[in-house]
Amino acid sequence: MYPVNDPSAAINNELIEYLKGCITQERFKKFQSTIRFRTRHITMVLEDIFQPHNASAVLRSCDCFGIQDVHIIENKNKYEVNPDVALGSSKWLNLVMYNGGEHNTATCLKNLKKQGYRLVATTPHKDDFTPETLPLTQKTALIFGTELAGLTPVALEMADDFIKIPMVGFTESLNISVSAAIFIQTLTTRLRVSNIPWQLTNDEQSEIMLTWLRNSIKRSDVIVRDFMNARNIPADPLQP
Repeated sequence: MYPVNDPSAAINNELIEYLKGCITQERFKKFQSTIRFRTRHITMVLEDIFQPHNASAVLRSCDCFGIQDVHIIENKNKYEVNPDVALGSSKWLNLVMYNGGEHNTATCLKNLKKQGYRLVATTPHKDDFTPETLPLTQKTALIFGTELAGLTPVALEMADDFIKIPMVGFTESLNISVSAAIFIQTLTTRLRVSNIPWQLTNDEQSEIMLTWLRNSIKRSDVIVRDFMNARNIPADPLQP
């Protein structure tokens, strides 16, 4: 299905061919058309977002506009999703949780820096960039803060740049779910018409396609186990 660079990717492709027979052709074609527009060139970071409506709406926007990875920091607040708002979008995304220590924000942002991301904090109090002027040549992580207080001092200090949505009314800021949608839509539209290599690699597409298939098939764990046993493959390709 996809050109591969290592044996595990080849196994993934075999398994994709096997599992796609468990869903309709129309659904698999939808998977193929959708994954072409997925990107990790832009990623989202959500710090202490706690209102279920906002948490869910941001995930829905990420899915709609092709953002594959969402990094969720839980310091004081637990990230909760309202299924009526998210409409199942979370199962199509990679949610990376940071909630295991005292310095979850720093851990998340340091991890992204190691992956080559430029950290861009969203705040109405800085004037560096707007969604139309932010440079996109480097991989970019957009950081959103809590609904009431915004980003923590740690996040602001670690940020490489700042971005805001220009407004002309009396109100200082937008609801986080609205502002996230504006940022994502504008930036992904700019990305798709650029010459920047923003799409997923073949191996990344294969891995995500396999996850989507497994999330769409009842008792997929049993089907995958039988597939692996029949080929004498000892390890599940999606397990660490």
